[in-house]
Amino acid sequence: MTRNGQVLVTGVGAMTPLGADAPSSWAGLLDGKSGVRFLTEEWAADLPVHVAAGLTVDPASLLPRTEARKLDRGEQIAVLGAREAWRDAGAPQVDPERFAVVIGTGTGGVLTTLGQDDVFERAGVRRLSPFTVPMLMANGPAAWVSMDLGAKGGARTPVSACASGAEALALGQDLIRGGRVDVVVAGGVEACLHPFTIAAFAQMKALSTRSVDPEAVSRPFDVDRSGFVMGEGAGMMVLERAEFARSRGARAYGTLAGSAVTSSANHITASDAEGQAHAMELALRDADLSPADIGVVHAHATSTETGDLAEAEAIGRVVGSHTAVTATKSMTGHMMGASGAVGAMAALLALKDGTVPATRNLDELDPRVELDVVRGRPRTGQWSAALANSFGFGGHNVSLVFTA
Repeated sequence: MTRNGQVLVTGVGAMTPLGADAPSSWAGLLDGKSGVRFLTEEWAADLPVHVAAGLTVDPASLLPRTEARKLDRGEQIAVLGAREAWRDAGAPQVDPERFAVVIGTGTGGVLTTLGQDDVFERAGVRRLSPFTVPMLMANGPAAWVSMDLGAKGGARTPVSACASGAEALALGQDLIRGGRVDVVVAGGVEACLHPFTIAAFAQMKALSTRSVDPEAVSRPFDVDRSGFVMGEGAGMMVLERAEFARSRGARAYGTLAGSAVTSSANHITASDAEGQAHAMELALRDADLSPADIGVVHAHATSTETGDLAEAEAIGRVVGSHTAVTATKSMTGHMMGASGAVGAMAALLALKDGTVPATRNLDELDPRVELDVVRGRPRTGQWSAALANSFGFGGHNVSLVFTA
């Protein structure tokens, strides 16, 4: 395979605060629904943050009890999302040695780590679950999915904060282009809604502390934004070498045409417009496209002031101010390591369906954001290419390009 070999997307799967699968999640985005809710758990009473975006269904309820008890919540979500994507792709008959899994995560099995530490402190070593180690490992989701689907071409785990899911897709593309495998299940997952993690992000002043109308709290690019809303979920795609997919008569959603992964090497938490713009430029070059070819941009846009402004500057610098921009974290919250994969799915489906979701809660666009952000209602049209951005603490910048 050459570097320019085609990589098709033949299946998608998701679990998000808008739905338990990809179709319901996509419908929720098009309907402008919000998955943000008040935190009603007893442990949340003393937190400075009052809202989060949890899943619509407990993933453990969708798995046999004996299976669910061995898996961290993030692993449960990953397995379910991957199974959906695999079914959606028609369960390709592929040599296991030519089949890989790449699933990114930002925090790994943090719920297991914190939960089992609490058990240890309260009840001692004998009360610890024997599954603690495989449940807390960051590579756990990729490992379990590889076993579940029989992938023997490698189970990889990029851990690049909130860019992890997008980087997994870029790595999957590289594996296929390099001729190592024919099929990859790639995506991202995160399950970290816990008082410790919420409090830690709150101490960074990254989360919104507003406590009225939870559905209105996440508001990317709006002049009244106040920080992001933490969420959980997973997004998965089946990527295939084009020749392999066509040989089996597979249906394709589109092509993952280009990708780029850069590091700003600047600051552990600050956004960097220059590094983000460079990632976009390299992704376009990789896809052999010009900025004028891009009709849709799915922005990372978390609802923090500095982050939104840096990305707006970068997008304007690379593709200009007349491309349709959507920011779906206004509805899902920020699903951390899963966000890049779910955002990529939204960009891909926008091309396929000819509809860009509107950004919720955008009542007054920040005048410093000189972009055509879709708001009010979804925008319909025909576009040939879309760009999806994903950025993470540590200076991780990932841009993906999809074509119809």
